[in-house]
Amino acid sequence: MNHIKIADTTLSDVKSTLTFKQKLEIARKLERLHVDAVELPEVGTAKADSLLVRTAASFVKDSVLSVAAASSPDAIERAADALSTASHPRIRIELPMTASIMEYTLHIKQHKMCDYVKKMIEKAKSVCDDVEFTAVDATRAEEAFLKEAVKSAVDVGATMVTLCDDAAILLPDDFAAFVVRVTEGVDVPVGVKCNNKNGVATAAAILAVKNGASCVKTSIGGEATPLREFGSLIKDIRENYGITADIRTTELLRTIDQIEWIISGKTHTVVKREIKDDGIRLSLSDTIDTVRENIEKIGYDLPDEDVKKVYEEFRRIARKKSVGIKELDAIVASAALQVPETYSLENYVINSGNRISSSAQIALNREGRTVQGIAIGDGPIDAAFHAIEQIIGRRFELDDFSIQTVTQEKEAMGNALVRLRVAGRIYSGTGLSTDIIGASIRAYISAVNKIVYEEE
Repeated sequence: MNHIKIADTTLSDVKSTLTFKQKLEIARKLERLHVDAVELPEVGTAKADSLLVRTAASFVKDSVLSVAAASSPDAIERAADALSTASHPRIRIELPMTASIMEYTLHIKQHKMCDYVKKMIEKAKSVCDDVEFTAVDATRAEEAFLKEAVKSAVDVGATMVTLCDDAAILLPDDFAAFVVRVTEGVDVPVGVKCNNKNGVATAAAILAVKNGASCVKTSIGGEATPLREFGSLIKDIRENYGITADIRTTELLRTIDQIEWIISGKTHTVVKREIKDDGIRLSLSDTIDTVRENIEKIGYDLPDEDVKKVYEEFRRIARKKSVGIKELDAIVASAALQVPETYSLENYVINSGNRISSSAQIALNREGRTVQGIAIGDGPIDAAFHAIEQIIGRRFELDDFSIQTVTQEKEAMGNALVRLRVAGRIYSGTGLSTDIIGASIRAYISAVNKIVYEEE
């Protein structure tokens, strides 16, 4: 079997402005996907740069945490200091291999570049055991010089070498042949980073893998090989070609959707999956392990944290009725794979009738503190939404609201969808309950949590 490592460059490549909190959430999701390395940009002099690496190191325990350091020896010192608590630290020495860029960015002539490569790798090696040499714009470099630079890096301790086709000037088969030629005799793992502007990065990367490369740089929303395409390809071809990776392919698409939502704030079309009801009924007496087994049967590979959330929601539903496989799928959709909860529902009381105005009293929990709101409205759901807005302290434009049943029996579960519009952007939330008012309240809170998460 040919085992491929995946190093994700999303947090290094993404051009959109992300908050500190958003960057950490992306790193957390990449770790849960089991990518082999999470790559971060160079640590500058701002305290936030170092803090980002240190905070990510507190939860990125299985993946390598890789930080770029190419501008100066001081950048290497800053990277090493920020990575001091990381479980698997790596420093990336990313250097240009074309003469014009060397002179423009580093003010170094090509004939002196190999000495600079050695200097930077030796410096990084003195403060970190795992040092990667990344040859930027490698496919436009003079090949003889590039080979010398790669050899220089390996000779002084580089533990990995990566070749980049940043200009996307080679077709997949030519790029694979190029990697073979340049790394002939290299005894450390070889990685590749392909620019996808022409749509062939996945093909170039997999051909390089077939010809000896052992690591592929991927990205979500960036310029490198798309993680969505490459991860799906590995899943599809692993049996025929014996190519494997540690990435959790069953959770790949859902997690990428979540990361794309964080990056762009745009909603994504969800293709409804046909879940076959095999007659299984789960009850309150079923354990978390039984629920986990059935979650896996319908195609989810959730982290322990999300399984616990699903199990808590399952028990809430199971106190009223038994739960079938379709209902479990709806529970997963509403309880797992969400942004962190700022507000959670504690309880609600609704009064409604044909002779009284509908009223709602709702209690939410925020950071361990109970906050309550009371409001009247044109019907029980309208009153509930007003009560939530009273708690939050602001009003939202309701763009869409709908309810549909998950199953058809007498005690059918309702799945509510709420879309709120803020500053021209749509935030959707879903809620699940045997009570349509409860489902609607949970959906509204879910959408509010996404708004608060992005704004904070």
